[in-house]
Amino acid sequence: MLLWPAQAMASDAQIIVNADAQVESLSQAQLRRIFTMRQRQWPNGLLIKVFVLPNQNALHQHFSKSQLNMFPYQLERLWNKLVYSGLSERPVEVYDEQQMLQLVAQTPGAIGYISVTENTSGVGVIKLAISEEGDDE
Repeated sequence: MLLWPAQAMASDAQIIVNADAQVESLSQAQLRRIFTMRQRQWPNGLLIKVFVLPNQNALHQHFSKSQLNMFPYQLERLWNKLVYSGLSERPVEVYDEQQMLQLVAQTPGAIGYISVTENTSGVGVIKLAISEEGDDE
């Protein structure tokens, strides 16, 4: 599984990616496309499986606003629209950060986020950087 810190803040999120995705970095535009379910495959062709925390979770709210530049309710509306139109599935909602860490580690192509302070020892993670450059939306 791969990890990279989203821009450093006190209680910030770090993106976690299953090692099978074989990515070393993502632009913020790519990150947004993935979490808005517009990008459905990694560059190696593996399907992306998105995991998120509940809308009420403080980390989810912070991640949505700081990394995706969206409010959680906007993401929810977008996901519902995609599901009801038959264009995509919504992300898998997990109960807490420990479940997020376990499922992303076990699921090929998975991506999620946990707090920077979350203990990842023994999971085999690599820290990456989010690129400011890259694809525009």
